[in-house]
Amino acid sequence: MARRNVLIIGAAGRDFHNFNTFFRDNPDYRVVAFTATQIPDIDGRKYPPELAGANIYPDGIPVYEQNDLGKLIRELNVQDCFFSYSDVAYAKVMSLASVVQAAGANFMLLGPGETMLRSTKPLISVTATRTGCGKSQTSRKVVELLTQMGLKVVAIRHPMPYGDLNAQKVQRFAEIADLKKHKCTIEEMEEYEPHIVRGNVIYAGVDYEAILRAAENDPNGCDVILWDGGNNDMSFYQSDLSIVVADPHRAGAEGAYYPSEVNVRLADVVVINKIDTSGPEQIQEVRNNIARINPKAVIVEAASPVRVEDPDLIRGKRILAVEDGPTLTHGEMKIGAAS
Repeated sequence: MARRNVLIIGAAGRDFHNFNTFFRDNPDYRVVAFTATQIPDIDGRKYPPELAGANIYPDGIPVYEQNDLGKLIRELNVQDCFFSYSDVAYAKVMSLASVVQAAGANFMLLGPGETMLRSTKPLISVTATRTGCGKSQTSRKVVELLTQMGLKVVAIRHPMPYGDLNAQKVQRFAEIADLKKHKCTIEEMEEYEPHIVRGNVIYAGVDYEAILRAAENDPNGCDVILWDGGNNDMSFYQSDLSIVVADPHRAGAEGAYYPSEVNVRLADVVVINKIDTSGPEQIQEVRNNIARINPKAVIVEAASPVRVEDPDLIRGKRILAVEDGPTLTHGEMKIGAAS
């Protein structure tokens, strides 16, 4: 039986993970291309043969711009397109499905049963209903609490592989020098450095099974794995405790964005963050949506105050504020913390 030609619609994260976990050694499919969006300058690259499997993909797998999707489906004789990125409104997902189907292909989604890996250690995941909800600070707080209990916690961050994918297969960050060693972008440093300065070890990269096994056997020890999610993507790992962060500034996203609703349905705990800057109507709307989608979830309210550790360093001075890009772009927030 001939392999089915597959195109993975992605954004340099979930797409590579879906390939690694479901397609890489699957005799029924041949991935002929990835498409890319959300990430600047990523099209024109290749998923390298060393990661894809040199026997089946000796030349690697090309990455194209998503704008060429319909044309690519026809030219590459694609039969199945697998949507593989996050933080997308339901209407946009179905519009993309229409492009795929009009070009003659099937529009498909992979679920947790095919893509979530099981750890040998207890694992807590922190995900969200949109990018910019406050996952990272929640993750650090969870690590802090577990560390106070005497547990060795190793964090694993959702991927941001924008450089040499082979070199980024498995990355370990335990010292500030590791940021330079791995040629991190500003976006990566923003996520990794707060863990490092607190004495936490954090992993990231491309191959998340290899990353998980390295984290479980970290030289500093590991009692618990903490998944620090990205955007509003689902966890790459099966969770023993699933914490989902919601943002009342974007009330309603819980049931209107992909995969926000999946995360809420999987949640053991939903943290309604930013209650200090949101109105009571917005907070209640999020509460109502959580109760409708997952009435068994425990709801925790949290504030997210903006603080400067040493105000004297900036008092009376002109300040350049650098906002979180994803929160204001595909996260659709009008203002950020620095505003």
